[in-house]
This record gives sequence, C-alpha cells and structure tokens, in this order.
Amino acid sequence: MIRNNWSKEEITTIYNKPLLDLVFEAASLHRRESNPSEIQMSTLLSVKTGGCPEDCSYCSQSARYQTALKGTPMLTEEEILQAALNAKANGSSRFCMGAAWREIKDNTHFDRIVSSVKKITDMGMEVCCTLGMLTEEQAMRLKEAGLHAYNHNLDTSPEYYEQVITTRTYEDRLKTIENVRKAGIGLCCGGIVGLGEDKTDRIGLLHTLSNFDKHPESVPINALVPVEGTPMADSPKLPFWEVLRTIATARIIMPKSQIRLSAGRSEMSIAEQALCFLAGANSIFAGEKLLTTANCSLPEDKKMLELLGLTFKPSEVQSSKNHAALTEG
Repeated sequence: MIRNNWSKEEITTIYNKPLLDLVFEAASLHRRESNPSEIQMSTLLSVKTGGCPEDCSYCSQSARYQTALKGTPMLTEEEILQAALNAKANGSSRFCMGAAWREIKDNTHFDRIVSSVKKITDMGMEVCCTLGMLTEEQAMRLKEAGLHAYNHNLDTSPEYYEQVITTRTYEDRLKTIENVRKAGIGLCCGGIVGLGEDKTDRIGLLHTLSNFDKHPESVPINALVPVEGTPMADSPKLPFWEVLRTIATARIIMPKSQIRLSAGRSEMSIAEQALCFLAGANSIFAGEKLLTTANCSLPEDKKMLELLGLTFKPSEVQSSKNHAALTEG
C-alpha cells in the first residue's frame, strides 16, 4: 500500500530501528514490490559545465568558488547524441543531461536540449534532464519532445536548507517540481547526505519526499563528495551506516520508487554497495564522472554486478522504429 501521509515520528521510528532489522524489513519489501536482481543503469552527461551563479555550498560548478573545475561551453548536439549512443551500447537504459544553469532560458541552448531529448528518445532510451528551475511552459516543451524524467533534488530538509544554499529557496524547488508534475513528466528527486546535517534533517528530507501527492519515480541518495575550494571542502565523511539507514528507510516509505545509489558510491567497497542493493537501492549511475565528481568505472560496475548476480534493467521506452514495427504488426 502506497502512503503519502507518513509522519516524521513514524519515519523516525523506522530510521532508528536496529540496523539489521531495518535492512531486513527493507529487503523483504523490495523483493515483494520489484525484481531484486535488476539494477537500472543511467549515464549522466554534463552538457554545460561550470559558471553557475548559485551558491550551493557543496558544488564545484558555482562561479562563486575557486575550484579546480574549468568551465566549458555547451556541447553540440552531435556530441550529445554520440554520448547517448555510447551509453546505450554500454548497457545504460537512461541518459541524463545536466547543465549548470540556475534556470532554463528560452534560447538556442534550450532548443538544442529539446531536439536532443527527442532524438535520444527515438533511440529507445529513457531521457532525463537536470537544468535548474523551469516554467510550466518549458516543462510542456520537454514533455512533448518525449522527456521521461526531470531531476530536481531538494538536497536536504526544509529546516537545514538555508545552511546549504541561499540563492534559491525551498519553495523555488517545490515550484519546479510542481511544474514537472503538471506536464506529466516523471520526477527524479532526492538529496545529499553528509552536508553537516543532523539525523533529523535526513528524516525531514525523506518526510518531504514521501508526502508528495505522488512519490518521485526515482529518488537519488547522494553522499557528499567534498570539493576543494567550496565551503564544504573539509566536511567529515558521513558514516556509511547512516547512508544505509537512509536508503533502507526510503525503500520502506516509498516502495515503488527507484532508489538510486548516486554520488559517493566510488568511495564504497563492493560489500557496502551490496548492502545498499540488499536494502532496496535498485539504480546506479554508470561512467567515470557524475557531472564533475568521480564515479566507478563501467568495467568495475559490470564486474561487481556479475559477482552479485545482478543484471541491468531494460529501458521502458521503445525506439521509434520498434514502436512503428509493432504498430504495423
């Protein structure tokens, strides 16, 4: 039964269960609700890197901080499409495009994104974008082009949010999520743990996500990767067990969502990743970079999944050619 009225007290009780009991409960539910041997693999490409005016305290792409990151102009459509073809050949069923923008502008860059969305969808891949804030009209353009999902993370709890970013409000984020939903686009929405938040803030993030009218189809759980030059460069590493508790709790309260083990995964051992998969994580990002931070290599991931007996989940989107063939048949 899907619930959208979880209380913070209920979520706190779940989060604080003895760890093995928590993982067992999450694993049992995961096996009832989905195929536990399938992992959805996404490839994330930065189509425009650096120069963002926002002040997100963890982000190497903010123009406000002196980091080693070098900004780059937006990729051409040919470069984007080739990257999508490579991702598909390597087993990814979803291709995600990210741009370091505060918000989408109605210009030639957005036209290029819309065109790329349509062409990659026609390849038979699910397409996701993370482009900052967008209007209802812009969301409709993306929907008409075939966009499968839009990523817009909440980062943390409403109470802790201003400790992380001041140039965009929590309400701004919720408004973009509302526009995505109005357009009928799937929602990819999660957060980051290890930002210096308390346990109550991780619970607060999960409370917000689980009380949406419709749970996000995908919930990325990121562990902070400190970047030199940002205000959070010296943040202590969050103990793995807190990441595991966050994933297991998310699985229990949002049983149909894909829980994506995202940033920070390259710092985990195979055994730690296996525990996350056991506790309900069923999606990962592939490739050596997540926008700008390090990630596990594809050969490493394939070796790990083979060891654990896991397989890649196929795309939910058929290519236009296949769809036409089925229609004619």
